[in-house]
Amino acid sequence: MQILVTGAAGFIGSHFVEWVLTKHPDWQLTNLDLLTYAGFEHTSRELEAAYPGRYRFVKASVCDAEVVDQLVATHPLIVHFAAESNVDLSIVDGQAFLNTNVLGTHVLLEACRRHEIQRLLVVSTDEVYGNAWQDRPSLETDPLLPCSPYAASKAGQDLLAFSYYETFKLPVVRSRCANNYGPRQDPTKLIPRFILHALHDQPLPLYGSGTNIRDWIHVTDHCAALEALLMGPDSLNGEVFNVGTSVEKSAREIGGLLLQALNKPQSLLQTVPDRLGHVRRHAVNSDKLRQTLGWEAQISWESGLQSTLEWYQAHPEWWQAAIQAQAERIPGYDKVYPFRNW
Repeated sequence: MQILVTGAAGFIGSHFVEWVLTKHPDWQLTNLDLLTYAGFEHTSRELEAAYPGRYRFVKASVCDAEVVDQLVATHPLIVHFAAESNVDLSIVDGQAFLNTNVLGTHVLLEACRRHEIQRLLVVSTDEVYGNAWQDRPSLETDPLLPCSPYAASKAGQDLLAFSYYETFKLPVVRSRCANNYGPRQDPTKLIPRFILHALHDQPLPLYGSGTNIRDWIHVTDHCAALEALLMGPDSLNGEVFNVGTSVEKSAREIGGLLLQALNKPQSLLQTVPDRLGHVRRHAVNSDKLRQTLGWEAQISWESGLQSTLEWYQAHPEWWQAAIQAQAERIPGYDKVYPFRNW
């Protein structure tokens, strides 16, 4: 089986590569990735070494219609991760988010329409819901009320993909996942950022009060759900599925747990000015996924957080290379993320 994954040098995408190529030894996978701030060349090299002859890397943008068309023509299964995903950067300059997340998705959908594919799985986010509706976890039928330019661009991607199912009967399935965590995550994200700050006795920055809540899922559990959606029956086409665990934790709680595990003082938790448009609570109801495909998360929050912490402690070469790559790509990086020389 030939499978195309966009954005597989990033966090979730690279774990998905490992998941499917380990489970399906007869599969071959092509990764289309431009290597922006969330995709890392050294991650792609690790995948090439782990799966020789079965993993191929193509450095190009999902907005490159010619390259995308050529790849879609020979790959019947497609998983679309490629996205600009840093909320803070979207607040500073949202143009790249519209280009990649909306226009890039349009390029991919058009290529899929020209060629006969088996399925396109569009990986979205619970950010599209905005604040959890009516103080309960969000349902797939809830309105999309994104609160950041990033979230709005993902909502646009999500709805554009659905329109291609309705208009052209393209075999599209969409997922909306809760906050992921695990090894190889972009160092600017909350859990790796807190880990790196704590390891170096630096303050853990809490936006506002630090009580904003997120639903958390280990990236491996997310990958299992995505594989189930990719390989599921034709009746899934046109549908959207939430992916979450109902494990809701605030930034303050997570920071406290990490400091306790590292025997660091809780005084390292320090508030900073709140993020613009900061969502109070993200959480999703995943009953539809469980009832339709029998998926259940397998990794507990406690074991997942501990293993993630241990991975960052054991792999400084990975996060140091990631920090160096991001410092070269993100303007003003050193002013916001003070860990270039760690």
